Amino acid sequence: MLNKIFIMLFKLAGWKLEGQIPASLKKSIVAVVPHASWVDFPVGLGARAVIGKKIGYLGKEELFKPPFGWLFKALGGTPVDRSRNNNLVEAVIQVFNKTTELHIALAPEGTRKNVEKLKSGFYYVAKGANIPIVLVGFDYPRKTVFVREPFYPTDNVEADFKEIATYFSQIQGIQKSWIKNYLEGKYL
Repeated sequence: MLNKIFIMLFKLAGWKLEGQIPASLKKSIVAVVPHASWVDFPVGLGARAVIGKKIGYLGKEELFKPPFGWLFKALGGTPVDRSRNNNLVEAVIQVFNKTTELHIALAPEGTRKNVEKLKSGFYYVAKGANIPIVLVGFDYPRKTVFVREPFYPTDNVEADFKEIATYFSQIQGIQKSWIKNYLEGKYL
């Protein structure tokens, strides 16, 4: 029932989806960019409903505190403690290795502020769990959520991050400095 409501609101707001996560894909990391506004969350809920897959998400633990924490959890969220190094990458890899079907969305920018580089955990989770990354771009000027075909990380980290930056550079409305850095080979 909630998905029908999210789909209706997504379409009423004028958004559309271009691309799809293949129905046969059982596991993936869904990397969503940009993370620029609180509006990303409802747009993401609408896109997830249109995609029609159960996709959980990782969010900063502060979101999961009262009074609205219950809502973020009910909508598929898992809190993440970003204040310390807690080996989250390895923990998420183990979760993927123990399940037959799991899709987790996250914002590799890690914050709504402009960043110089992406956090790389999403990449190393995909590599460690041998699962693909699905790149999802929120194009605000065109009100389109673009979903790229899944790709598996290779042994060439620099080339992979350049490919990620190239894809996201085509999404309008992203003026993020990390894209320029990655395209110039300054990915680490």
